[in-house]
Amino acid sequence: MTTREQISLMSHLMRRAGFGAPISEVEDRVTKGYEETVEELLNPADQEPLDEDLLYRYFPNYEGGMAPNQAQAQWIYRMINTKRPLEEKMVLFWHQLFATGNSKIDNPPELTQQIAMFRNHALGDFPALLVELAKNPAMIYWLDNNGNHKGSINENWGRELLELFSMGVGNYSEEDIKEASRAFTGWTIAPKIPRLPLGRFYWDFEYKPEDHDSADKTFLGVTGDFNGQDIIDIVVKQPATGRFLCRHLYNFFVADEPQVPSWNITPPTDPAAIDVLERTYHDSSYNVASVLRVLFNSDFFKNARFKHVKSTAELVVGTVRMAQGLSGPQVGYQSVADECTYQGQELLNPPSVESWHTGEEWIDGGALVRRVNFAAKYFSNTDLEGIRTIIDYIKARGTLSPNEFLDSCLELMGPIELGNSTYQELLKHITEDGDLSWDSSPDTSESERRIGILLAMVSASREYQFA
Repeated sequence: MTTREQISLMSHLMRRAGFGAPISEVEDRVTKGYEETVEELLNPADQEPLDEDLLYRYFPNYEGGMAPNQAQAQWIYRMINTKRPLEEKMVLFWHQLFATGNSKIDNPPELTQQIAMFRNHALGDFPALLVELAKNPAMIYWLDNNGNHKGSINENWGRELLELFSMGVGNYSEEDIKEASRAFTGWTIAPKIPRLPLGRFYWDFEYKPEDHDSADKTFLGVTGDFNGQDIIDIVVKQPATGRFLCRHLYNFFVADEPQVPSWNITPPTDPAAIDVLERTYHDSSYNVASVLRVLFNSDFFKNARFKHVKSTAELVVGTVRMAQGLSGPQVGYQSVADECTYQGQELLNPPSVESWHTGEEWIDGGALVRRVNFAAKYFSNTDLEGIRTIIDYIKARGTLSPNEFLDSCLELMGPIELGNSTYQELLKHITEDGDLSWDSSPDTSESERRIGILLAMVSASREYQFA
């Protein structure tokens, strides 16, 4: 493998298993090795955690932030500054899969608690995560399990557990939904301390045995006195569950699939890849990290470069990380969080329990304009550390012809592979100004300005919208 190919592959890994990385970090990781980097990503506990004391010292309003935008900004801070990129990327994955929105919860601290729960279980065993999800007060309220009582069931949680969170449509009956709902009676939220005069207190899970239906239930062909834990134990063993989860992982990390509601009638784009991941899911006793290890080391992952439209969060956070536009506690995270909302992905408030649609549906006319303008603003700013690093790399190469100049920018931004028409248009533009030279004057500002303009133009290309 050539050095350029190693850079390309490592950049691909960091875009998918994280939010991208500047060229200096990519080169360091190439030196470490691809498989070693995968193992580092899969073992976040070995990496330095985010300094929460520092975070809350500078942003005290982020700790239990009462306003939605404060909770969003706190999470954006973590995405940009984390030393554990896969862990935070998995938090986004679980939030997208187990969609829970402030539109109904109306309690940002509880959503932040749910996000923290996803972080704690990001790469662990799927059954344990489902149990914690079932006990999470925000989810209980979101899907009305606090109104699910013995003798008077509410089917919302039982239905979505099967339809959207584990098995997918067509793999269970209406009776299975009712029996699952009966098993989760008594799983509720403890009485809450009044908000005034001290402010909000966190909600707590409570199990009420007197409200639990302890009669026998028949679920997916198995009969017993099941509780919620038993239902989850049955669900995770189903072939449909492994397939459904692995298809979600493929859609998120590898290449865009059709929208989730069509999966019961639309086969996977790469059935063999899903089969490999599904076998790993069962062989590893439902361990998420084990599935991802196989995924990231597979040829189908390595060959799927630029086959995935960046979600809004991926584009926004990835742009900031590559340009190194924000680092540590400083003003600016709120505006970045707001940008996600303006571009169509309001963090902590997905549009419904079905979550956001993915792939090309991330982009419409209005969103595309904002995506382009946002990226161009960062890449044209030659004062930012990440852009300064790119400038230094290019400067070290000396005088460059227009072709060499364009190829260098594409290499250091991705490497990004432009279509021929886009490449020729950019080349035509920069050819008008001739070679990129550093020798004619001690004042290098004009050459730096040209680099910033070209980086912004590349970030405005169709190809930059893909990871």
